[in-house]
Amino acid sequence: MKTRVLDSWAILEWINARQPAGKLVADVLAQAEAGKIRLLMSAINAGEIYYFLRKHHTVTLAEDWRALSQTLPATVEVPTMAEIWDAAALKGQFPISYADAFAAALARKYDCALITGDREFRSVANLELHWIGRP
Repeated sequence: MKTRVLDSWAILEWINARQPAGKLVADVLAQAEAGKIRLLMSAINAGEIYYFLRKHHTVTLAEDWRALSQTLPATVEVPTMAEIWDAAALKGQFPISYADAFAAALARKYDCALITGDREFRSVANLELHWIGRP
């Protein structure tokens, strides 16, 4: 079974129904629900989505995400200390945000693609991308 990691960018596009990424994420979620692929997300990125929605939208939308995140067909992984060091090393080496470093570290851990359209990830060496953003 194919494994993929969800980036916060992908989920925010889906929540905001921005196309074409929103539909592509919906398709990936449906595949995971059907057991065709395995989806993962870092708990750091789940929290990033929450703070972004709370800061830029509403508390209600942020709280809706908190509830929804527990029902998505994705495993939310809380990083270990070793994984925190891995993410910190990526942040120190590449021009990506700290939260993005957790998504990249998780994809590297499972040797799988990261679902994103965030251009920052293009700078990260040895990271497979499942690109859903604009070219």
